[in-house]
Amino acid sequence: MARPAPPASRLIAVNLAACLLLLVQFLLGMVANLYVTLPAHHPGANASNYFAGIGSGLGWLIGQGPGWAAAHAALGLALAVAALANIVFTWRRGGRLVTATAVLGALFIIGAGFNGASFVNYGHDISSLIMSVLWALAVVCYLTGLYLVARPLRR
Repeated sequence: MARPAPPASRLIAVNLAACLLLLVQFLLGMVANLYVTLPAHHPGANASNYFAGIGSGLGWLIGQGPGWAAAHAALGLALAVAALANIVFTWRRGGRLVTATAVLGALFIIGAGFNGASFVNYGHDISSLIMSVLWALAVVCYLTGLYLVARPLRR
């Protein structure tokens, strides 16, 4: 019977997986940025109600939008859910500092998602810039979490 992996190796795997998925998200975003032009008129475009517009815009983008942008948005939603689950996982098995990196990483991913949705609906370049900065901060959080968890294993 195989023993379960110790908590440290699970936390290492979770943080490494987050970094790799964020890398895939970056690549999808770059392809979408370079090769996809979103139509000016679609559900959610220039919505007066921001949150209703996000729902309409993302629903349209994932269901009927250009493939690369749809994949980018769908992975972004999956990353947000995984980041929230990671907080619970880290809270149960990691220390305060590792949990703090997971919380910050999740907040940065969610913030990036809101700015991505803003870009889809309103087309402002600043939203894309903010999304990329928040993505980078999320990567830093998960790399820091990876370092903090792996550090005791080297002793």
